[in-house]
Amino acid sequence: MRQNGQNYEQKVLGALACAGMGDALGAATELYSIDEIIQHYQGFISDFQTPPEDTFAGSLGGVSGLITDDASQMYVFAEGLIKTGKANFDTQAWTECLLRWASMEPYANYKGPTTEQVVKALKEGKPTNTIGRIGTSSRQAPNVATTNGAAMRVAPAGLVWPGQPEKACELAFATCLPSHDTNIAIASACAIASGVSSAMMANATVDSILASALHGAEYGEQLAAERARVVAGPKIGKRLQLALDIAQSNSQLEPFLRELEGFVGNSVNAHESVPSAIAIFAFCQGNPWQTIHAAANAGNDTDSIATMAGAMAGAYKGFSALPPDKYQFFYQVNKKDFDVERIARELSTLC
Repeated sequence: MRQNGQNYEQKVLGALACAGMGDALGAATELYSIDEIIQHYQGFISDFQTPPEDTFAGSLGGVSGLITDDASQMYVFAEGLIKTGKANFDTQAWTECLLRWASMEPYANYKGPTTEQVVKALKEGKPTNTIGRIGTSSRQAPNVATTNGAAMRVAPAGLVWPGQPEKACELAFATCLPSHDTNIAIASACAIASGVSSAMMANATVDSILASALHGAEYGEQLAAERARVVAGPKIGKRLQLALDIAQSNSQLEPFLRELEGFVGNSVNAHESVPSAIAIFAFCQGNPWQTIHAAANAGNDTDSIATMAGAMAGAYKGFSALPPDKYQFFYQVNKKDFDVERIARELSTLC
């Protein structure tokens, strides 16, 4: 079902804004367990807060409402797509985006463990597939490139391919190769890209989006097996199904989040945070603010989880479903470096 350009723009803006708001909301709880969130805030966090000093954002002087590496990389990806067009965007184009992002303060200071090593290698002119090699072998360590860095930023791949999840996955795959070239990271990125692609459609439902995310995970596994690297670890599709079963079996937020934390996990590892993000979207039935609120209280890598879940919810419900006051606060804090309204307007022309 085709939509007019205005509807696409509202969905693109909804996704980019909700993902960014989730990143900013989760920045104040990152690294905290659920118990620590409740202890520090006397309950679940419910609005933008100045990040405490013992979070990444707080240690870097982050302020209330400011995004971190997650949404900033997502916006830089979107700007790269605007510059080249989706048909011409390839791994080299993403590498240029990543190096541009790595020069941006304060966002580059948030670099995750995989991105940190990759940016260093790129700046030194070294091939990224030598990172973590074992002895004289050409094989890299199995834990290298299995984090959620590719999935957290990948939403624009789904936004520009509405209703075409496999094309969204191919674009997502191009962004994975320099830094996250494993089946775990690729399947995770493809799950998010595919879910966002389906969420862009006017006739999308929560069930259709979840089915698309599961298909994306399977398609990503296939891409990795054919063109990248397969490492030891759980299958993203199976881990996602476990997370969705937990969402289905719970009706109260705190028990749901605690069960998710215990059985699936919420760390920077893609096989934990990505299934958890999609399950939170499912539990909240795609309501944008409820989704990022739940994700920001899920514990540990809360900003990444909220970014990914927020992208799916915002694409599904559109910009009009976001709380206007909370959005305006977020927009004013971040518009100097990333004018999300301009980015959404220009990105939507590629849909």
